[in-house]
Order: sequence, then structure tokens, then C-alpha cells
Amino acid sequence: MAEGTKRFILLCVFSLSALAIDAQDINKNSKLKVFIDCQTWCDLNYIRSEINIVDFLLDRKAVDVHVLFTSRATGSGGHQGQLIFYGQNRFAKSIDSLWFYTEPNATDFEVRNQMVKFLQLGLATFMAKTSSAENVKVFTKSERGPVEEVRTSDPWNNWVIRFGGNGNFRIDKVYKQYRVNGSTSVSRITNDLKIRFALNAGKDFSEYTIVDTTSVTVTKIHNEDFSAYHLLVKSLNEFWSYGYETSFSRNTFSNIQSRLYLSPALEYSFFPYEMVNNKFLTLRFGPEIRDNNYYDSTLYDKTEELLWGQKTELSLSLNQKWGEINSGVIYRNYFHDAAFYYVSMNAGVDIRITGGLTFNVSLYGALAHDQLNLKKGEATKEEVLTRMRQLGSNYNFSTWFGLNYRFGSKYNNFVNPRFN
Repeated sequence: MAEGTKRFILLCVFSLSALAIDAQDINKNSKLKVFIDCQTWCDLNYIRSEINIVDFLLDRKAVDVHVLFTSRATGSGGHQGQLIFYGQNRFAKSIDSLWFYTEPNATDFEVRNQMVKFLQLGLATFMAKTSSAENVKVFTKSERGPVEEVRTSDPWNNWVIRFGGNGNFRIDKVYKQYRVNGSTSVSRITNDLKIRFALNAGKDFSEYTIVDTTSVTVTKIHNEDFSAYHLLVKSLNEFWSYGYETSFSRNTFSNIQSRLYLSPALEYSFFPYEMVNNKFLTLRFGPEIRDNNYYDSTLYDKTEELLWGQKTELSLSLNQKWGEINSGVIYRNYFHDAAFYYVSMNAGVDIRITGGLTFNVSLYGALAHDQLNLKKGEATKEEVLTRMRQLGSNYNFSTWFGLNYRFGSKYNNFVNPRFN
């Protein structure tokens, strides 16, 4: 046999062997590969424990299905969860969505059970196209038994009542502090109408002991606050809504003996409201009326005043495969003098730059040129150090940011809670 012929036969045998090995690898790795992307809390350990027929990966670009989970509060105090299934690689261009609801008093155990149930339902369509479908058991009606249809009846007609209270106490050799707070609310939220009433009251006490070589100085601070709030919003269509909010409040820290507040407004949503879990962009505008009475004379020698102004708010929220963005801008000013205004902006971004690299940053800043309520007179040293009263500041700013990178094994199927 010629030398060239031998080489050709050996090459063919080697190629066929490689193809056989590749075929075995493909069959071995034919399990559905899934990336779970939680934009809100979810129990990943529980998910991996309950669903063992797929491979959970940590690299979102290497999977067959990218699952995005978002959640929003419902009017009853529960949550509406949304699972979006983005097909990738061999399932490119496949996309599906599922919604589910949790009860207001649902425990974390019940919430995660509900999520896993709908996660299994959503993944079933993709798993049916893999060899792992042979390991899936589908129960028929005769196997499960008859399922009784349950119709929901609500004797409360969507009204929800809440009561709450909390407090804290701290003490050491030179410092004592406590706060007690109580609140109650009544609300009714449907697709057409949103109504809310709320009461909140709190009391603060602090005591500072300053010791020097010749004397002991004790400074005591008492502050109280109270508010009664009402909101009503009517839906016009999938893009427009209108309503008002009104309140009565007092706050010793802010020199407010009483404040009556009213703000009717009109809101436009650039996307249909039903898309709130994925993308949300709204613009709200309306006038503001404040009737203020003060404990002490203000910087402008006022003990009471009626203020007219306007408020404009822009809110943005995006939940996508590449990450999450939340931001908002508020601008308000008084009509009698344009120099009295307030503008604030907050923004939070969490972006997945590549497979294991993510970047996050949060910003908050405000220009506060509307502090007409500030108490007249210079603050003492004790008032500054102990924040006994609200002090003037025409700006405030805060930020935090981070960069994270992960590499190594992309598989993530094991659950080991030891020493957690």
C-alpha cells in the first residue's frame, strides 16, 4: 500500500473518531443552559435545587435561555412578577413572557415556590426541543385527578388597611437617643382608580453629655412630626392619567407648625403602563399650593404665608438583558419669585459590559433654593453639632459606584449551604 494512501486512511479514521467524540459531547451537553437574571430578590439556591433538569450558567452569553425576572407591587400589597425568556444561540429569536401574582401576606417560601412554578412552565417550551425532554414527566388530568375551578370573591372590594409601629433606643455614657413612630394607611388600587389615605406620627428624643475639665453640659433635643396624606389618581387610557395629592403636616425640626398642601397633576407615560416591568418613562406636571404656619419667624420674617408654585417630575426605569437603569428628575419653583426653586436628580445604573464584567453607579444631587421655612437667627454650636433644627444648605450630593468581574467555571448547578 502506497504511503500516501496510508496517510489518507489514517486521516479519515482520525476525522471519524473526532466526529464521534463531538457527537457524544453534543449529546452530553444537550441539557438546556439557563441564565437567571434577577432584577429583584430571588432565591437562586432554591431554584437550582428544585430545577435540576437544566444547567444554570453564570455566563449570560453562553446560555440557550436568558431569564429576566422583575417584580412590581400591586394595590393589595402583594407583587406582580414577570419572567421574560430570551432565547439565544440555538434558540435565537425565541422570546416569551409569563406573569404571576403573590398574596400580600405571602412568605418568602410561598413567593419562591410561585416563581419556580412559572419558571418551570416557561422553560418547558425550550426543554421540549432538547434531548433532556425525555426526562420530563407531564401529568395528565386522570393522573392528577380533577381540578376544581375556583372563582375569586373579594368581600373587601380591593380595599387594603395597614397599621404599623416601630421604635429604637440607643444609649452609651454620653449619648441617649430614641424614636417611636406609628402609621396607618387605607388604599384601593385598580387599573382604573388609585386611592390612598395615610397617617404618620413620630417622636424623637436625644440627649448629649459634653464633659470638659471644668463643667458638664447636657443638651436635650425633642422633635415631633405628624402627617395626614391623601392621593387620588384616575386612569384615562393606557398613556394618560390625572389626579391630585393633598396633605396636612407639622414638623418641629423643620419649623413647620402646620402645612396644608394641594397638588393636582397630569401624567403622561411614553410607553403603555402595562409595560412597567420592562420600561417605564413618565412625565408629570401640575401646580402646588402650600399654606404654611411657622413656630418661629423665618429668615424672611414670616410667621405664615401662602405659596403658589409648580412641580414637574420625569421618571425612567428600564429592565433589560444588558442591565437596569432607574432615574428621576424633579423641578419645582414658586411663582412669586423664580429664585426660589428646587431641582433634584437621582440615577442608578447596573450594566453588564461583557460576560463576567459589570459596572454599577448611583448618583443623587439636589439644588435647594426653596428653604423658606428656615428659622431666623444664627444657629448655636450645639444646634449645629446635634442637628437640633434644620439648617440652611443650598445643595446636597451623594454617590457610590463599583466594578465587578468574574471568571472561571461558567456552570453553577451545585447548591452547598454549609457554613453560610
